[in-house]
Amino acid sequence: MRDKLKAIEARFLEIEEQLADADIISKQSVYQKLAKEHSQLIPLVEVSRRYFKVLEQIAEGESLIRGTDLELKELAREELPRLRESAATIEEQIKVQLLPRDPNDEKNVLLEIRAGTGGEEAALFVNTLFRMYSRYAERNGWKVELLNCTAAATPGGFKEIIAEIDGEGAYSKLKFESGVHRVQRVPITEAQGRIHTSAVTVAILPEAEEVDVIIDPNELRIDVFHSSGHGGQSVNTTDSAVRITHLPTGMVVSCQDEKSQLKNKNKALKVLRTRLLDIKTQEQNAKIASERKNQVGSGDRSERIRTYNFPQGRVTDHRIALTLYALEKFLDGEIQEVLDALITHFQTEQLKQAGGIAESK
Repeated sequence: MRDKLKAIEARFLEIEEQLADADIISKQSVYQKLAKEHSQLIPLVEVSRRYFKVLEQIAEGESLIRGTDLELKELAREELPRLRESAATIEEQIKVQLLPRDPNDEKNVLLEIRAGTGGEEAALFVNTLFRMYSRYAERNGWKVELLNCTAAATPGGFKEIIAEIDGEGAYSKLKFESGVHRVQRVPITEAQGRIHTSAVTVAILPEAEEVDVIIDPNELRIDVFHSSGHGGQSVNTTDSAVRITHLPTGMVVSCQDEKSQLKNKNKALKVLRTRLLDIKTQEQNAKIASERKNQVGSGDRSERIRTYNFPQGRVTDHRIALTLYALEKFLDGEIQEVLDALITHFQTEQLKQAGGIAESK
């Protein structure tokens, strides 16, 4: 590990020299790429330098213990346990930093929320979850853009909401939200006060760039139709809504949120591209999973991940057995505590897996 850290330090210093080079500065694309790599290395380099400093202090302490000065020997004996504990703590931090980076972590997010079992209650909870993620995005200074939504018969309910969340590190923070979200509450129409259980599925997809997925226009069927607003009101009387069918997969994407047909087409293509990338990623993950016999953080959207219990005012994440009795605040976008716990959990699982792979070699 120490050799690897020294190599990273050398690369970091090399980049700093390049960033100060006038020729590099004049080449904007090269400069931006180097600047991004530099900023990504800063946290690891900082913790690495602390680590080597503590190792030097440990070496000095051990040298003093072998010396003849009794007073210094005693001071070293008192100090060494603390230094060794500090080194062990920093080493764990470094192991996390050295975990393979998810190449999608810095990408924007395509958020898809769909009603599952539960009828009206599920449709209403789609809206509730969309508000929750929107409020969380607002707290982070991210931009939320609605791409498409399908209203349910229930006022305030939706069968589906699709939106883009644009912000630094959005995918890295939200990627573990994919799965089945279960809600337990007493509907307004329930006369006997019985608790109903409903389900909503959430998909968090990293936004695909054009270079990630190349779509052959000949493999698309594009239909246009009249847009209709929420609850059935007319948005306009022109054929501005767009439906795109990807013929090889049969995947259909519609968009009618904009009055411009071109804007709707571009939005629909963005959703299609992202979904195709997701299929590709899921296939790659499945292959890795079969090779490793298990998979960390698969993001399987058929798995129930969380329960929101209104009568008890609690939210429980089943993957990490974490329960918070702060449902109202949670649904208002204060979800960082759970997101941090999930990130820590999956990093720990990755470390265990990495250790197991190393041992098998």
